[in-house]
Amino acid sequence: MGELNTSIFLAINQMSGQSAFFDKIIVIFGDYLAYILVAAFLGLFLYKSISRFDKIALFVTAAAGAILGRGVLVEIIRFFYHHPRPVVALPQIQPLIFESSYSFPSGHATLFFMLSAVIYHYNKKIGVIFFILSAFMGLARIAAGVHYPLDILGGAILGILIAGVCIFLTRKYFKYINFV
Repeated sequence: MGELNTSIFLAINQMSGQSAFFDKIIVIFGDYLAYILVAAFLGLFLYKSISRFDKIALFVTAAAGAILGRGVLVEIIRFFYHHPRPVVALPQIQPLIFESSYSFPSGHATLFFMLSAVIYHYNKKIGVIFFILSAFMGLARIAAGVHYPLDILGGAILGILIAGVCIFLTRKYFKYINFV
């Protein structure tokens, strides 16, 4: 599986370094898109058609998922499983984004796929947009040389599972909130 993971990484990563413009697009999607998605998530709270209770449920679910997923589980996994980033394992790689921690699972993928799943549970159309943008972010982070494909896939699966747990717990403990 390691050879296939590396082969897919190299195929995607070869897109970087072809042009300065395309490298900037990779960096925007791989690094700065995170800020845009967080701002868009916070923008959901400005919709007047969303009830106050639904806003609270959405925020509590996403906050719990972020803390549990990115803040706790990703760090526990990285503490016990030391998977070096591609730039460490493959010295010929010139990363476009610099990260120093271990690579599996991707913290970005965990956080943003969790957020996408929570939003999808609340609003299918906006959730699909978040999923698509989260996938582009993951691909861009591979192209930028920061993650292997399995790092992104592992983070995405972890994020979606965490969202499911947090949605279940929010619904259980906030029974008065009507989820759509």
